[in-house]
Amino acid sequence: MKVLVTGANGMLGQDLCPVFEDAGAFVIETDRDSLDITDVDAVNRAISDIHPDIVIHCAAYTNVDKAETEPEQAELINVKGTENIAKTCGSLEIPVVYISTDYVFDGKKGTPYTPDDTPAPLNVYGKTKLAGEEAIKKFCKKYYIARTSWLYGHYGKNFVETMLSLAKQETIMVVDDQKGCPTWTVELANGILKILSKPYGIYHICGTGAVSWYGFAKEIFAQTGLDVNLLPCKTEEFPRLAKRPEYSVMNNQNLCRNWQAALHDYLQLRNF
Repeated sequence: MKVLVTGANGMLGQDLCPVFEDAGAFVIETDRDSLDITDVDAVNRAISDIHPDIVIHCAAYTNVDKAETEPEQAELINVKGTENIAKTCGSLEIPVVYISTDYVFDGKKGTPYTPDDTPAPLNVYGKTKLAGEEAIKKFCKKYYIARTSWLYGHYGKNFVETMLSLAKQETIMVVDDQKGCPTWTVELANGILKILSKPYGIYHICGTGAVSWYGFAKEIFAQTGLDVNLLPCKTEEFPRLAKRPEYSVMNNQNLCRNWQAALHDYLQLRNF
């Protein structure tokens, strides 16, 4: 299987490419320098020349708060860039895996979201990722939309690394009224492998189980044996530019392991 990956140098891409190579795939890695997804001619030329068996579209604008002040840039990458990928892949009948987010939901449901639930994003990032989903569905007959959440990995800035960097502070306050599903990039990569043998459609690929950011931080410090004065707080005590859903827990149909088990393996690889 020949796989073209966009955003291969990102946090997800750097874990996903080895996972697919280990599974026997021939992976063509692209990044913003080798493939500008916002350039429709470049996208058409690259995908047509390579003609992969599948495209995994990881490239994205992912800064949730900055998107509020740079909506045009977020739209250019997440919507226009995705539309370019979708049009080319659709015309060549090449299947696409599009990485989406739990932030397409408003968090008001109160029970785990399923792929059939109606999206209602609260922020610019979520709106642009949802628009990307719509572009994939519009132009591609063969697609997998993989929604994930609270992603962390060894090759990018993330919540786990932020908490560990703050461990020596006298007090750490973490939001306790937002719940979601922490997901290790390796778990997501393996989940994507699994859905390729399933029917085309929308899948939720995230850690099994739900927790608040405070609970997530508490588990991080418990597993690393660090003695930290960790205090819960409410969202309004930690204001951010982008509004977050209070409850973005998703039903993953057992595509990933328990989030605590995945966190354990992630931390073990950091030599804790």
